[in-house]
Amino acid sequence: MANLPEHRKIDVNAAPVSPRFFAHAVFATPNYEQMIAWYGAVLNARMVAGGPMLSFMTFDEEHHRLAFINRPGLAVKDGKQAGLDHLAYTLPDIGALLNTYARLKKGGILPVWPVNHGLTTSLYYQDPDGNRVELQVDNFDSREDLQAWFTRPEFAANPIGVNFDPEALIALYESGAPRSELIRIGWPDA
Repeated sequence: MANLPEHRKIDVNAAPVSPRFFAHAVFATPNYEQMIAWYGAVLNARMVAGGPMLSFMTFDEEHHRLAFINRPGLAVKDGKQAGLDHLAYTLPDIGALLNTYARLKKGGILPVWPVNHGLTTSLYYQDPDGNRVELQVDNFDSREDLQAWFTRPEFAANPIGVNFDPEALIALYESGAPRSELIRIGWPDA
């Protein structure tokens, strides 16, 4: 007798399951070629597959992290619509963040908001459609220390963070300032 498949039953009372990871973002865009070039530059993303209507890109081992749909008639986001505020990407360390800043600046891409959130040092960029991308580095070495930031007086007084000058951070970095000083840039005691 042939092997029969095992009996399966869906359980509506099963425990909720969290996603394994965030897979990808898809952009419908009137600026198709510009968006592909911008995300290629900002995230060091490479084309996986593409054509005149739809393209897929990745920057890691995932089959695709970004997709772009060519929609010429769409309006560009002007900040007055509800929706996603930004996507954030964590870089390995402050040196990688600053090298990325310098590389993008050389290509004419500047951050719209450099901010030290306390738990991260972040550079926000705006893509050709008006979407924002945050490139960040964690300012603490452990998950516990990161979580503890939310209980500190600095967070209670200023949950958003402080602006900083990326060029000043580069000068500190190149002078050999310790990481403990770099990650406090912009804060009053820094």
